[in-house]
Amino acid sequence: MAKISIDRSRSVGTISRFIYGHFAEHLGRCIYGGIYVGKDSPIPNENGMRKDVVEAMKAIHLPVLRWPGGCFADEYHWRDGIGPNRKRMVNTHWGGVVEDNSFGTHEFLELCRQVGCEPYITGNVGSGTVQEMSEWVEYINSDGDSTTVQERWANGRKDAWNVRFWGVGNENWGCGGNMRPEFYADQYRRYQTYCRQYGDRKLYKVACGPSDGDLKWTETLMKNAGKMMDGLSLHHYTVCGSWQDKGSATQFTREQYYRQLQATFKTEEILQGHCAIMNRYDPEKRVGLIVDEWGNWFNVEPDTNPGFLYQQNTMRDAMVAAISLDIFNRYCDRVYMANIAQTVNVLQAIILTEGAKMVLTPTYHVFDLYQGHMDARQLDCFVEAETVGEGEFTMTGVTASASEKDGKVTLTLSNLKADEGEEVVIRLKDETIAKAEGRILTGRMDQYNDFGKEEKLKVEPFTGFSIRDGSLTVKLPACSVAELTIG
Repeated sequence: MAKISIDRSRSVGTISRFIYGHFAEHLGRCIYGGIYVGKDSPIPNENGMRKDVVEAMKAIHLPVLRWPGGCFADEYHWRDGIGPNRKRMVNTHWGGVVEDNSFGTHEFLELCRQVGCEPYITGNVGSGTVQEMSEWVEYINSDGDSTTVQERWANGRKDAWNVRFWGVGNENWGCGGNMRPEFYADQYRRYQTYCRQYGDRKLYKVACGPSDGDLKWTETLMKNAGKMMDGLSLHHYTVCGSWQDKGSATQFTREQYYRQLQATFKTEEILQGHCAIMNRYDPEKRVGLIVDEWGNWFNVEPDTNPGFLYQQNTMRDAMVAAISLDIFNRYCDRVYMANIAQTVNVLQAIILTEGAKMVLTPTYHVFDLYQGHMDARQLDCFVEAETVGEGEFTMTGVTASASEKDGKVTLTLSNLKADEGEEVVIRLKDETIAKAEGRILTGRMDQYNDFGKEEKLKVEPFTGFSIRDGSLTVKLPACSVAELTIG
């Protein structure tokens, strides 16, 4: 039996809704076919955006969307994607396919309008210029009567979009230019200077941060440019095995299941290392840690383009998502945004499409269950549970998050056991629980939703709990994620 104690008097801060953000790159079928099909497509669309995909995004109140990359961002020149005559290019990073730039700035911001989310744009530092990024900010945000703004008017948009979130480059230590941290720090200082303020909405400028445990990069950036940034990015993928053979997304053993989950818990160690450095240079925690790429990375599905990074999505992915979001919630005093990679058809996607068909993945349903935490006050949530696992791959058997908003406590909790149920007793410190409502996602560890088959993995009402003597006793099935709303 596991125990969870929630203390409403203890909190590290507010869980930013942007922790539940997403990422859409010009990679494989994420944009083309996945999100954008064009106005003339027989697939139902509004201004070229798939209606089914947009509605699915709206249903989970998707808060922020990062674009155009990723590695693609540092070879993307924004003027190629505006106006009637758009430049064709070859996407040298992802699959060597032709990119016709039919989805550009106007289309992305139209997508964000339809979804109701904030745009997060990553500028080109690797192969671009300061002037190019400066004019992109002006094109999107200025209401002045400049030649750049007149370009926007000529392309059908009179009012400025007032985009707040701007990333200054992507992975500039690697695909974004193979820069040294000292060199990038100087480049960041230069580029951000010319990302001008237009109107009353202050830009939120995100510096390119490290991958995984590169603490030197964080140290150098915070020391040399920390006062000029609002956020510092961090990329961390859960990869078991080698980059050449990451394992199958759907064919795996119990040991491989637990190995992936154990590796996900290492996210907390990585956050601790970077937060410690940021705390030295920024004790007021003004600079947000932006985990703008995270998630599982497996081998691509058989007979698919290896450059498209298409992988299926099982309950194992759902458990990884729950563990990751719980960690981000615990560090909400520093983690301001996180963007899972990626939204549609790529890596740990929340949505898969095949022609006119659409499938919601188990990961999608985890984001559904966690909606109650958005902009809620984080609550201390102490979990006592037995260790589970296989062989050397062991971890706590239960993970959870708690928050409070509008007088209600939201508790999300997961039973990580692959094939055994778990009883969990939940208490509110110095308070009694009078009522609760629940929803749940559960299935076999290797189960997934697929095209042409019944959607068996989805959020269902959950009544597997009872209230006695002011505490809540929950019986969680194996491999499950639940949401409880405590009144």
